[in-house]
Amino acid sequence: MTDTLNLSHWINGEKVDADRPGESRNPSNTNEVVARTPKGGAAEVDAAVTAARAAFPAWSEASPEVRSDILDRASNILMERKDQVGRLLSREEGKTLAEGIGETARAARILKYFAGEALRIHGQNLMSTRPGVEIQTYRQAVGVFGLITPWNFPIAIPAWKMAPAIAFGNTVVIKPAGPTPATAEALIAILHEAGLPKGVVNMVIGDGDVGRAIVGHPDIDGISFTGSQTVGASVGKGAMERQARVQLEMGGKNPLIVLDDADLERAVAIALDGSFFATGQRCTASSRLIVQDGIHDRFVALLAEKVAGLKVGDALDPSTQMGPAVSESQMETSYSYIDVARSAGGRIATGGNRLNLDQPGWYVQPTLIADTTAAMRINTEEVFGPVASTIRVKDYEEALAIANGVEFGLSAGIATTSLKYARDFQRRARAGMVMVNLATAGVDYHVPFGGSKKSSYGAREQGFAAAEFFTQQKTAYSWS
Repeated sequence: MTDTLNLSHWINGEKVDADRPGESRNPSNTNEVVARTPKGGAAEVDAAVTAARAAFPAWSEASPEVRSDILDRASNILMERKDQVGRLLSREEGKTLAEGIGETARAARILKYFAGEALRIHGQNLMSTRPGVEIQTYRQAVGVFGLITPWNFPIAIPAWKMAPAIAFGNTVVIKPAGPTPATAEALIAILHEAGLPKGVVNMVIGDGDVGRAIVGHPDIDGISFTGSQTVGASVGKGAMERQARVQLEMGGKNPLIVLDDADLERAVAIALDGSFFATGQRCTASSRLIVQDGIHDRFVALLAEKVAGLKVGDALDPSTQMGPAVSESQMETSYSYIDVARSAGGRIATGGNRLNLDQPGWYVQPTLIADTTAAMRINTEEVFGPVASTIRVKDYEEALAIANGVEFGLSAGIATTSLKYARDFQRRARAGMVMVNLATAGVDYHVPFGGSKKSSYGAREQGFAAAEFFTQQKTAYSWS
């Protein structure tokens, strides 16, 4: 599939034609335009919110079985088309084809999971302190949600925000990320094919003007955002100024501690996975490798060998192990941080050079930087690319202090065969998710997702935790 797609907004169940001044390009071959895109603004957002508000009463009061059946059908359709949609994802975002298909299958499973959750909204019966009074608690839909999604998981994250929102009876206005609108549009189209009523899910394509219009719209009751800290802070401020509920996921600078007693081969494998798969463009990526002195040199040498052996190339080539960055700016960000680390005294163990492949693309050579210190910018700022750095430490306590010593706190990992250190790390790591002998990147869809410190704000995403954000509790008293 190499045809250029012509995308439209989805408002009130219909595609809305408009001029298409924008485009998304194939990062593996920048000569190829994947999609031509409209540029929405406040008017389109207002129309989408109006449609969502009109659809809310009937959708929220419908039998949960109706919502469950639609999500289940959409899941089945998406799973049947996972190869086709996954290929589109890889063309547009740059993930390898295996990663693109895998993410698409994950999105289908998220829809399937929340098809079940739609039937499991429950409350409690409680005894009152007053004789003859009964108390019940139950959950209700909130209203209209604005969803602002990133480009690095262009179908999984829209799925894990939209699925619980609509499963619990809410309606949605979604803004997909600028580099990857075609992948999000494929999901929207499948939901409508599955029988979603008009106005329940609306999509407006555009730039920051669309996001700002969503955040500031008085008829949007809640906002779920995934992206950078800088933008997230403005989203949170805008939502709270008008008392809208808000949920923010804002990245990480995730540590992987490797202790002397670790299984070296496994430690290297999980560092390779966590730092470089998906081109390092994961908020849970292992960007800080904190390695105890006794194993440090062997770990760096073996990991550098593995990183140097990664085949970088066209995302659709079955032999490619790492695809390109999503955009030219993302590519340049990675190279700029490599230069910053080199200037600060970091040693390039492997990589660090510009790549010139047979076709034009936004390729980054996977890079491992050794001999860095915890205070260097490479270890305090999110790079969001295939770049990892190592920090040498004397013992576990020093490693833990460095792991906890940044403003992020999304995911944290440790490689060790010590039950003592593993359990202590689970308790004391200041992160929302903790991994023992596993890559920091790689989470299940049926359990809570989120971080601590400046990585996250508000209720957790995914799994059973999603009900906290996408429903509101009501307490009912009755006398009989």
